[in-house]
Amino acid sequence: MIDGVQIKPLATHADDRGFFRELIRATDPFFSAGFGQLSHSLVRCGVVKAWHYHHVQTQWNYPAAGLLRVVLHDARPGSPTHGERMEFLCGDGQAGQVYCFPPGVLHGYKVLRGPVHMMYVTSGVYDLHEEGRLPPDDPSVGIDWTS
Repeated sequence: MIDGVQIKPLATHADDRGFFRELIRATDPFFSAGFGQLSHSLVRCGVVKAWHYHHVQTQWNYPAAGLLRVVLHDARPGSPTHGERMEFLCGDGQAGQVYCFPPGVLHGYKVLRGPVHMMYVTSGVYDLHEEGRLPPDDPSVGIDWTS
């Protein structure tokens, strides 16, 4: 587990009409960094979105539809888990969950089944200078997105 990354299992209440999931409450310790912005992104099957990170903000992600291969990489100098990686599937066919990553943790995913409807909350509002990006094939991370 990467220091500061949190995965919140979600309770799913289903019946013959469908299901209901509560994602995040302002009172959750999981949501302690606060609310800045809620965004929705549609990402087509096969697309890789990597690498993205924030300098200051925390981000919470939830794929409302579709299936992702998620990879998180700790690029924070001085972090007790610097250089460590987490990989997991998230979305359709998986246990419901929201995943959260702190500033400085690289985030990437590949849409395995889609399109994906990604819902995400950031602890601050959009600011181009607050975020950073690396190419998907950056050798410092070393992920093969073709598999």
